[in-house]
Amino acid sequence: MSEAGDATVMAFPGMDSKELAVEKRKDTGGYDPSGIDLEAWTELEEQLVATIPNYDRVNKWMTFGQDKNWRKSVAKHALEGMNVLEVGCGPGSFAETISGVDLTCLDPSAEMLRVAKKRVDAVRSANGDSDAIYVQAIAEDIPLESDTYDRVFCLFSFRDFRDKRKGLEEIHRVLKSGGKLVICDAGKANAFHGFFGKVWMATGVQLMARLITKDKDHPWKGLARSYTHYGTNKFYKNLMEEVGFEVKQAKLILPFAMASRFIAVKK
Repeated sequence: MSEAGDATVMAFPGMDSKELAVEKRKDTGGYDPSGIDLEAWTELEEQLVATIPNYDRVNKWMTFGQDKNWRKSVAKHALEGMNVLEVGCGPGSFAETISGVDLTCLDPSAEMLRVAKKRVDAVRSANGDSDAIYVQAIAEDIPLESDTYDRVFCLFSFRDFRDKRKGLEEIHRVLKSGGKLVICDAGKANAFHGFFGKVWMATGVQLMARLITKDKDHPWKGLARSYTHYGTNKFYKNLMEEVGFEVKQAKLILPFAMASRFIAVKK
């Protein structure tokens, strides 16, 4: 156990590991690098659903249009004929960009899946692809067969996993041997870099979201908070390796260093 973990145990004698985790997350407003407690996660999911009408517009503004490039760079890993799973598909912004594969879209939200199905299947039909499969489930309990997928993608959904270790374990389980996990999410190289990310989330993103939604109580207020307690690239690289992945890449994406990309292979 780390020194931080030892300090936590000493601060709360007599508590079991689950109680310690909950107490730790309370200290950080409901978030820590490894996961989110149930109450905070439920609230976060509600906020995500509320973003649907303006999801793409706000993402485009807040990333200076780079979100489109990030999706394209990840989509290149989906080769024709592969069996592909996207965990946390949201309204289908990424899923609609890949073709020539058997595609499964998974998300906890029925509303997200409803929007994604209409959007993604229209594009797939135009491309001559069969409809995607849509599964309502959480990353920590994927109701799909083991050793099934050639690729698993997480596009700005990993940050929202309730339990990131468990989510990674489930993804590792459903991937074929040699299969690849590609994650693109908020960038945080270290605490110093994270400080500037936090400032941007708390100022620029809030202003843009308010201008676009014309609502001072827009749902991006809550989403911005989640970045504060999101972990560093090194933290998640180590976590992936502990789960059993061979991490090929864990780095910031230039030119703005606003996002990070992880590429990991199931051994």
